[in-house]
Amino acid sequence: MRQLLVWVVVLVAGQASAQQPDTGKRLNLERVVAVVNESVILRSELDARLVPVLSMTAPIARQQRIAKTLDEMINEELIVQAAEAAKIQVDSSEIQAALDEIKQQNNLDDAGLAQALAMQGYTLQAYKLDLRRQMLRLRAINQLVGPKVQVTDEDVRARYDQLQRRSATVEAVFLSHILIRLPAHPTEQQMVQANEKVAKAIEETKMTPFAVVAQRISASPDIVLGWFQRGSLDPAFEQIVFSMQKGEVRGPVPGPDGLHVIRVDDIKQSALKPFPEMKEKLERELKRAELEKQVETWVEELRKKAYVDIKLQ
Repeated sequence: MRQLLVWVVVLVAGQASAQQPDTGKRLNLERVVAVVNESVILRSELDARLVPVLSMTAPIARQQRIAKTLDEMINEELIVQAAEAAKIQVDSSEIQAALDEIKQQNNLDDAGLAQALAMQGYTLQAYKLDLRRQMLRLRAINQLVGPKVQVTDEDVRARYDQLQRRSATVEAVFLSHILIRLPAHPTEQQMVQANEKVAKAIEETKMTPFAVVAQRISASPDIVLGWFQRGSLDPAFEQIVFSMQKGEVRGPVPGPDGLHVIRVDDIKQSALKPFPEMKEKLERELKRAELEKQVETWVEELRKKAYVDIKLQ
């Protein structure tokens, strides 16, 4: 029966060709690019879907885009067939209501809508059929897959806690420093002396304000370095300062000019609203993510049970 459908399409086209008077013009015939159970996907349908996407696709990726689009159309056809098998209905009044909403949102009348559709390779009738299929797929997902989605209060709380841990990540630090200058190629003795100065400076900052100690012994006149966003510093230097707490002093921290004693004067962290204000939003996000996973699994199962023959060349 599946193969018969393909031959029927070819046969009808062949008969049309045979009945066409010999005018010297070649008749363009429809070509089947995929068979999905009892249905077929025609090249003209695939081409219409590709109109808005191929213009934005690099030539080297065109074949991949075409194959991916056909794969999406096969999955959509399987969902429509599942909807029809489950006796899910979409009334013509609902399709018209959807069309009226589209016209209103885009400030179009009937003629304007027809013109806009024509630019996308659609007729109004074809677009109505496409709308019906879209609505069938949405209802099938909501009715056949939606009940499988389960998100508990514990899931929502765990997601909030995860975001809270991430929000505690320091985004920026305000730094001051003391520089113990070293030559480009210091001797071992110079390194020992520099490390001793660092240790002494850190000890002094426990009893004396950091700025006072820095003004007295730092080789750099710029004691206050200012704010630094994550990703703006040398990775080795950044790993140290972004792991420090506000008010913490640490050293020696190697730098291009010598050894540094670093103080984190302030930090910035991303803000997160309280859980009661976030709960509803997080629950919707988790349900949407879980629904996507369930739909993917469901479609994979539909494909395993279906007859799919891709004829795209």
